[in-house]
Amino acid sequence: MLTRKSKVTLKKIASFFSVIRGYNIWVIVLAQYLSAIFILAPEKRALDIILDWRLFLIVIAATLTIASGYIINNFYDAKKDLINRPKKAMIDRLVSQETKLKVYFTINFIVALLMFFISWRALLFFSTYIFLIWFYSHKLKKIVLIGNLTAAILAVLPFFGILMYYKNFYPVILVHASFLLLLIIIREMIKDLENLEGDLIAEYQTIPVVFGEKTAKSIISLLTAFTLLPVYFLIEIYDVGYMDIYFYLSLMALLFFSVSLWKAASKTAYLKLHFLLKFIIVAGVFSIVLIEPSVLIHGKKLISTY
Repeated sequence: MLTRKSKVTLKKIASFFSVIRGYNIWVIVLAQYLSAIFILAPEKRALDIILDWRLFLIVIAATLTIASGYIINNFYDAKKDLINRPKKAMIDRLVSQETKLKVYFTINFIVALLMFFISWRALLFFSTYIFLIWFYSHKLKKIVLIGNLTAAILAVLPFFGILMYYKNFYPVILVHASFLLLLIIIREMIKDLENLEGDLIAEYQTIPVVFGEKTAKSIISLLTAFTLLPVYFLIEIYDVGYMDIYFYLSLMALLFFSVSLWKAASKTAYLKLHFLLKFIIVAGVFSIVLIEPSVLIHGKKLISTY
């Protein structure tokens, strides 16, 4: 039987897992490796990518930076989260603000140390990335529209770190990135609708707060329509293998999303739309393997070169 001290320790571990959104971490790692194998460096063997220790350190650094970003974001959003997510906020508060900051600085130090062994460019990139996440959490997220755009850019920035490592600037990569960027911006705006009450009290200048829910829905609908453009290029212009199935299904899901958006009028309804977008994004990560399924079927790419 667990002692009282052990129970408290486990609760604090669970609290920190909640703060850094540990359930997202494994998806982030998987997304970076699959992107490297199928999109960012398609000319390289999968095995070479998987065994590349420099890439491994970059992926770890990106993952740790994102985790530290969740910590500093949680630190600044403590007041707002008590209103928007009271149950999660109570779990998060099991770890003190002082401890969160100590872990935040420790993680960032580890990231800098890891990148020191890669190159000064990698160190500069991640140092800038860490600063931008802090600046977003401290200032930018409270500014109308700027907060949404910055959040979306910060979400895709780790993939550009890998892109810079391989130095492969194919146009198709930018099209993939634009589709992901649009989905993340839309998700951020749905979160603003979902968190309207807390944003009002905390004086966050989001689009729903400044212009109202109807205007926010109109902008979201317009952004959703814009996803047709990168999807068209990815399906008709570029070769994405069987991943075109994912894009067709995504368009159907986004059509359902658009219709449901105008019917939504409660926090619960917006939360469902938020999870739908998250599902589309996560499904996209797993669907990357559809670009060249032979990697999974018989490992051809693992043992052969082009």
